Amino acid sequence: MMLADAIRAETWRLLQNRTVLLWSIVFVPIAGLAASIAGNLFIDDKMSALGERLPSQLRLERGTLDLGQALLEAAGTLANPAVLAFLLIGAATVFATDYRWETWRLITARNSRPNLIMGKAGAMKLMVLAGLALMLGSAFIAALAKGLIFDNRFVFHFSAEAARSFGLLLLLAYVRVVQLLLLALLAATVTRSLVAALFIPLVVGVAQAFLAKASLFAGWQMGDWPTMLLFPGEAYEALKALIQGGMTAAVLPSGAAWRAVAGLALWSFAPFFLALWWFQRQDLSKE
Repeated sequence: MMLADAIRAETWRLLQNRTVLLWSIVFVPIAGLAASIAGNLFIDDKMSALGERLPSQLRLERGTLDLGQALLEAAGTLANPAVLAFLLIGAATVFATDYRWETWRLITARNSRPNLIMGKAGAMKLMVLAGLALMLGSAFIAALAKGLIFDNRFVFHFSAEAARSFGLLLLLAYVRVVQLLLLALLAATVTRSLVAALFIPLVVGVAQAFLAKASLFAGWQMGDWPTMLLFPGEAYEALKALIQGGMTAAVLPSGAAWRAVAGLALWSFAPFFLALWWFQRQDLSKE
């Protein structure tokens, strides 16, 4: 199948770029793990140095650490700004290098234009899966290290409800990351620039975050149609709150889940199909 060939080709090309892989999917998990271990060692060292002088309310109990709960908490933080920013490096590379190195004209004759775009999107999605898996592994190892540093007793509680929440949070994080990275596809296709593919999604994401906070002055609330359709980050936060429960979920209006799903779908499919439409009409004769 030609689409499968396109995905394999793009994935192979990405795997050969070890620098991009390092910064896109390896750096953040390793840096996060190192920071967590260093921070816990520092706290433990200070606690030991202070000894009995440390107020009782500030002492950490050396009790039980639930690794299942640690995994569940990690799943809720996967789509954080650091992960989004560094995965964007890999996405921009996948989407824009054929413009940068003028190789589109060499490969368009071997496959259809829709397949070429979908092949790049498919390689990007595989990269996101690998990045999120490494983040989960890093969080689990960090929890183990924390338990060893503070001499905790390990337990692993993972009920059916926890497994459901874990799966939904993983899926939601994956959708949120892919949604932002598809903006890089549209930026790369329209501008033919690697720099634009890297920075335009960042600028759009930051602008949406600030505007979402400012929208409170206009009377828009989380869960309302304008907020969910204009700000995919808020749609992600609303769905995460509904999965995790708590006070935020309790104050969301009825139907917020469907509005949030519609918002994420709009900001995922619109950039992809716009990029596909633009690419099919693009003159590549001089690329």
